[in-house]
Amino acid sequence: MSASARRALLTLAALAALAAGAALVSFKTGPVSVSWGELVRVVVDPAAREALPAPSRILLDLRLPRVTLGLLVGAALAVSGTTFQALLRNPLADPYLLGLSGGAALGAVLVLVTGATDAMPLLLPLAAVAGALAAVVAVWRLAAGAGALPPTSLILAGVVVSSFCSALVMFLASVSPAGRVQGALYWLMGSLASPARGILAPVAVAVLAGVAALTSAGGRLNALSLGEETAAHLGVDVPRTRALLFFAASLVTGAAVAAAGLVGFVGLVVPHALRTLIGADHRLLVPASALAGAAVLVLADTAARSVLPPAEVPVGVVTALFGAPFFLVLLRRRRGWMGQ
Repeated sequence: MSASARRALLTLAALAALAAGAALVSFKTGPVSVSWGELVRVVVDPAAREALPAPSRILLDLRLPRVTLGLLVGAALAVSGTTFQALLRNPLADPYLLGLSGGAALGAVLVLVTGATDAMPLLLPLAAVAGALAAVVAVWRLAAGAGALPPTSLILAGVVVSSFCSALVMFLASVSPAGRVQGALYWLMGSLASPARGILAPVAVAVLAGVAALTSAGGRLNALSLGEETAAHLGVDVPRTRALLFFAASLVTGAAVAAAGLVGFVGLVVPHALRTLIGADHRLLVPASALAGAAVLVLADTAARSVLPPAEVPVGVVTALFGAPFFLVLLRRRRGWMGQ
């Protein structure tokens, strides 16, 4: 095994241990205590779960899906952010900048303020995914209007679609009953507290398939991050590859937003931080981002429900509070930024 392959395996093993540790801490943390002994018994022997006190069983039934959802959503946001930054050759690219989050928010708010989710809760994630996909199509068509498809056109189209969706969200909020607006605003702040019934399985399939597909495309992402001409000289079908990877990352993002609402900065900060630590080889960066993103979001959710018990702070607020200054520090450390 070469030195670079051994280093990549050690990096992924360390990040996997970090994600597992974050999940264990989150699983144990909460108003009702679960001892480490009980936790080990449940993990090693699921049958031991029946012997736990009823409150512990209830918490396990609630906390375990929450931790699982946090791992999936964190991985999805970080992997999609890594992909968008490589495709657009812009370290500031993320689902927010490209309008995906805005489209998902518009779809979700539309069904929340109309009360359509009262009888059918699963309609909320479906509307969010539909909104994200509609935004992707709009961005792609706007950017491709002139024939060519430079990264700058995609970013500008994303800003336009995001602004338009935000305006429609504000319009719906201004003309809807206060009670329904409150629920919509809470969703917009992002939360892992109450995943819709049956949402974990489809989110897991989408995220795991997306991470596998984008990891297998790490070599093509390396080529595209060098520029279109260089990628073409290396044998990459630039238009087809970019379209496939763009829509794959969009689907992963849509699944994450549908399950947890708007959670910012994970898709922006995690790839950026990892790139400074392990380099820009996307064959390693994509799976490493998935593991690091999962750990970051689970830890953020643990903080969200621990800082003001029994109340919970939306996890999107926590990621913004920690992500914004952390990202500012990263940017200031980059040579040539802000002074030139």
